[in-house]
Amino acid sequence: MIKKSINEIESVYDLELDRIVKTIKKQKAKKILLQFPEAMKRYSNEISNEISERAKVECFTYLGTCFGACDIPMDVERLGIDLLIQFGHSSWEYKNIKGLKVVK
Repeated sequence: MIKKSINEIESVYDLELDRIVKTIKKQKAKKILLQFPEAMKRYSNEISNEISERAKVECFTYLGTCFGACDIPMDVERLGIDLLIQFGHSSWEYKNIKGLKVVK
């Protein structure tokens, strides 16, 4: 697989990295879980590294199947994740997710 730069990826996808970094800092989140639709998973390392460097946080990538915005990875709370960032999904209102903040 040919690696792409973050600029090349952003020419195809609107990653909203500035908004994500601003939200991470505002929430004072330290452990971030990134969730991608299938087509974007091939860029997950580049996106994760960019967010980690810019926001000075630890990023983890959920590589399980993802069927849309309502598909929250299991055991997120147990893992101590502060913020879940979902890429490529429609906006969805979450209820009853104890303490988990979600950026879509």
